[in-house]
Amino acid sequence: MASQRTLCQAVLTRLAKAGVLEEVVLIGSWCLEGYKSYFGRQTPLTALRTRDIDFLVPRPMRMRTAVDVPALLDDLGFILDFHRGGYIRLVHPELIVEFLVPERGRGTDQPVRLPQLSINAQSLRFLNMLAEQTIMATLEGTTVRMPHPAAFALQKLLIAPRRQGHTGKQAKDVEAAIAVLEALRAHGETASVSRCFTALPRRWQTHIRQALGARRELRDWLALLSS
Repeated sequence: MASQRTLCQAVLTRLAKAGVLEEVVLIGSWCLEGYKSYFGRQTPLTALRTRDIDFLVPRPMRMRTAVDVPALLDDLGFILDFHRGGYIRLVHPELIVEFLVPERGRGTDQPVRLPQLSINAQSLRFLNMLAEQTIMATLEGTTVRMPHPAAFALQKLLIAPRRQGHTGKQAKDVEAAIAVLEALRAHGETASVSRCFTALPRRWQTHIRQALGARRELRDWLALLSS
């Protein structure tokens, strides 16, 4: 894991110097490490880091200066992986760097071109909520924009049931959501979860309530968000 963390630090440092981190939001399991700086190290948050380090690009993107991200990370050993869907990932034995965009309307299987980054991004549902409420936290010595922990936890509960055929990923999503919700409770931030939940579309709220009701340890959160 030391080499993975060192590589993550190098990636973040380069993206920060190039101005990319000012425009994107770090999402995914690496947020758990960053949330330690938000909550304080005394809060027990188990890191569930994976090879994937994902960046959400809000739409429209407002970068003034283009950055060739593949060239920026080339000498670190990242190679271009052209997915059959047309989007691009940067792959290294220790890390996979990917840029994602929120899906619009009915969605599309086509990649979204991001010429400002020299990347084709994949569009996914339920990402907007991660960009609407954000915080600044520290990850591997670099200041990074991340979803507010409440938005992170609720989004994990929203997408977990949709991981059909991926029970491992489904379990990790729920585990991450529980850990962050409990950290929010410990810091007296249950109101932030209620505010985030209330701002969501009613259909999304229903799916989250169903996910909460399916886990005994989350029933008190179900009661809170149903009141």
